[in-house]
Amino acid sequence: MINKKWDIILKEEMQKPYFRELGIFVKNEYKHKQIFPPYENIFDALRFTDYDEVKVVILGQDPYHGLGEAHGLSFSVHNNVSKPPSLINILKELRNDLNIIRNESDLTDWAKQGVLLLNSIMTVEKDKPLSHKNKGWEQFTDTIIKKLNERDEPIIFVLWGSYARSKKEFITNPNHIILESVHPSPLSASRGFFGSKPFSKINNNLQSRGKSPIKW
Repeated sequence: MINKKWDIILKEEMQKPYFRELGIFVKNEYKHKQIFPPYENIFDALRFTDYDEVKVVILGQDPYHGLGEAHGLSFSVHNNVSKPPSLINILKELRNDLNIIRNESDLTDWAKQGVLLLNSIMTVEKDKPLSHKNKGWEQFTDTIIKKLNERDEPIIFVLWGSYARSKKEFITNPNHIILESVHPSPLSASRGFFGSKPFSKINNNLQSRGKSPIKW
């Protein structure tokens, strides 16, 4: 369903009753409503970034709910649609931090370099944010975080906003690094997201451990 290593690690989880019920719910939603991302893209975050390849986790809450935006990676949209405000601010901070001007809004290239762009809730109904909250996705993605926490190889967890920061309780392994700030949304970005320099901090940490930096 996803790829070899994640399939092995999550096999037991995907056999639990709640996940089977979630699968029935999701399939029914796609059958009768407009749901994002496209069904075939739901697990793209795991498909593009295998378990052993994860260097960084950037945690989102749920997919963008506008037409043609979400494609399975947190904060990422297709290049042919308008950038959502949070992504605009992320790219603004990237420019301020590393003087990188990025025009592409599709972040798949980040995912392919080891940046797990994971939404805690992996599906959403059109124009109804958090419509798939408390259906089982959170239990599944909390397990993903817990499984990553078990890794000896350090991972940099990027937690933007109070929701993402609530997941800190699952990151107990002292090998890992946590970067946190307020959310990049227009409501909060000026209160600590701008100037937080997450991209240079990530690359400095990777390079200090002899790892390749992310080409943002």
